[in-house]
Amino acid sequence: MSDRQAARSLKILDLGCGKHKTPGAIGIDINPKTDADVIHDLNQFPYPFPDNEFDLIIGNQVIEHLADIPAVMAELYRIAKPGARIILETPHYTDVASFCDPTHRHHLTSESFSYFSEKKKPEFAFYSDITLRTRVIRITLLRFWRLLGFELLINSPNRFPSLRFIRRFWEAYLSFIIRGKTLHFEFEVIKDQRQKSPAHDESAP
Repeated sequence: MSDRQAARSLKILDLGCGKHKTPGAIGIDINPKTDADVIHDLNQFPYPFPDNEFDLIIGNQVIEHLADIPAVMAELYRIAKPGARIILETPHYTDVASFCDPTHRHHLTSESFSYFSEKKKPEFAFYSDITLRTRVIRITLLRFWRLLGFELLINSPNRFPSLRFIRRFWEAYLSFIIRGKTLHFEFEVIKDQRQKSPAHDESAP
């Protein structure tokens, strides 16, 4: 089976799909005027899907609108297959766009999902029982800072995990000057220890 055929065989959920649903996905949204296949309030649990249903869950500019992020992540974990991917995009908390929309309930950082990591510290374990491996954390910046190379530097931990201190230093001390724009997270769902892959997890708090 080719990579293209394999991609077509994936069962995909587009969370809060709006008017731009991912091709081939099942869309879920509260608004009946969207392209959703399933009309449902994402703040109401459970979602109308069985356990272990999806290979890929995409949430583009939606997680920041929802009331209870730990509850949402637990529900996505429930309906995801072992080894499935969860991809989320959201504004970085230093971007003006994070605050100009009055329906945004949360303003997120690159560490906002660390409590779901398989390597979370014991003192944070009570936050959640789910286990995710962080595959990618990618931050975009405004074009001016991108042209100066800051975006490449901030995202260097994706290739070189030992450089994670660079992103943390930027976010703690420089991000209100060199402002972030968007956050892109890719997680792998871990439901069975035997399914772990050798990739690193660089998200632990």
